[in-house]
Amino acid sequence: MGKNRQGICIILLAGFILLLNACTVTSDRVEEEETVIPVFPLPPEKPRFIYERVIRSSIDVVEEDSTNAFRRFATGEHRHGEGFAKPFDISVDKGRIFVGDTVRRTVMVMDPAGAGKYFEIGREEPGRLFMPLGLAQDAAGNLYVCDGTAKRVTIYDRDGKYLRALGGKDYFSRPSGIAVDSQGKRVYVVDTGGVESKNHRVRVFDAIDGKHLFDIGTRGTGDGQFNLPRDAVLSPYNNLLYVVDGGNFRVQVFDADGKFIRKFGDVGRRTGQFSRPKGITVDRWGNVYVVDTAFGNVQLFTPDGKLLMYLGNRGSSDKPARYMLPSGVDTDEDGRVYIVDQFFRKVEVFKPTELMTGAEPARKPENRPLEKNTAKEDKSSS
Repeated sequence: MGKNRQGICIILLAGFILLLNACTVTSDRVEEEETVIPVFPLPPEKPRFIYERVIRSSIDVVEEDSTNAFRRFATGEHRHGEGFAKPFDISVDKGRIFVGDTVRRTVMVMDPAGAGKYFEIGREEPGRLFMPLGLAQDAAGNLYVCDGTAKRVTIYDRDGKYLRALGGKDYFSRPSGIAVDSQGKRVYVVDTGGVESKNHRVRVFDAIDGKHLFDIGTRGTGDGQFNLPRDAVLSPYNNLLYVVDGGNFRVQVFDADGKFIRKFGDVGRRTGQFSRPKGITVDRWGNVYVVDTAFGNVQLFTPDGKLLMYLGNRGSSDKPARYMLPSGVDTDEDGRVYIVDQFFRKVEVFKPTELMTGAEPARKPENRPLEKNTAKEDKSSS
């Protein structure tokens, strides 16, 4: 009887050790999975972008001085910063990051390259903001903010000094997106319209005196027509205007004077198609980046609309490269991509892999669609 008990104890002990080892292995695997840095495209393709960092508040960019650091060390005080409430759009200029927040009713400015500087735009008159939506900048760094509530475009210099405003309630139904030429001469404002409105269009203004010049489009499904347009960007690469035609699930391309050139995209759940397109930007090589809120990603296209790849996936938990409600996107001079997610209240930054080796990003990326395995991953994640 004693031997039987001893044998049972040995078996139980062995089982416990095996279970402990299994839990340790599982824990190691989970930890390994959580620390994997996202890259895109997914393997086995050669990665072109790698996840670099996340920004949630001014703490992530503002350097703390030695006096405050010592005080916190001595008192145990927690460091506090200005966090996003509901970020919408983003513009990046020479390392300075401008993020419009519709709940805070300001543009939050973070400057990691400028000694960790942080300030806000639009809190006071003149130039007070009520609902900052689309953001754009000209070559001088002047900031153009589309205010959805005030129904105007408010213009500031790079340091937040109010310059002037254009438009007004007599000009817009539901202004949402904005584009500006590099010289700061013309402003293109996307008027989303509404279910009962025919004013689904892009309104063009003289950026200096605010004079309304002409309109692009009207409501419809034909070439040059719009259904709930959302955003626009003027490409520095070819001087063409790219407009997100949300209700028609496509991007339309025009010259600077409003002549229709081409279109790309349609409704669907596969890469290269759109479900709920929203924000848009173009990098200095002419590549087009389109946010799709339903997919939870950003799709990349060549200047003529050929699909290249995508960044991110839809996800219900706040993890790197996972988005629930992405809205805005921009790129910087080095080719980094900045993606705004409203739901998780964050901005994520992706670095081109060429920067890791010191090489400049390819001027003309390969004009080819994603491989089948990558397209399948995108379809399952959306």
